[in-house]
Amino acid sequence: MHPRRLINILLIATLVAGCGGLKFGSDFPSPTKDLLAVGKTTKADLLRFFGEPHQVGLDTGDPTWGWTYVQAFANREFTKQLTVRFDDKGVVKSYSFVSSFPEDMARLK
Repeated sequence: MHPRRLINILLIATLVAGCGGLKFGSDFPSPTKDLLAVGKTTKADLLRFFGEPHQVGLDTGDPTWGWTYVQAFANREFTKQLTVRFDDKGVVKSYSFVSSFPEDMARLK
């Protein structure tokens, strides 16, 4: 690769990281107790609220879905992750939500 082209690519990457940051995943609304209720919320509800999950798996044999969103800047990174565990009827059995976004930190602290 030509050295000048490499320098241009690195310069553009640095500008993108410093200004707008890098993003991973799709942003999703931070859940509230009203939005996500154990024993009531279904898989169809979650698809409507959060979109397709980024991860699927099993937790002690129960199906799980997960959503992750990351914004990384030159000097700071914000993340949020929602993991939902379902019963055999596709209803929320339990869930976990963690976030380092300032608005979530203020609301949940």
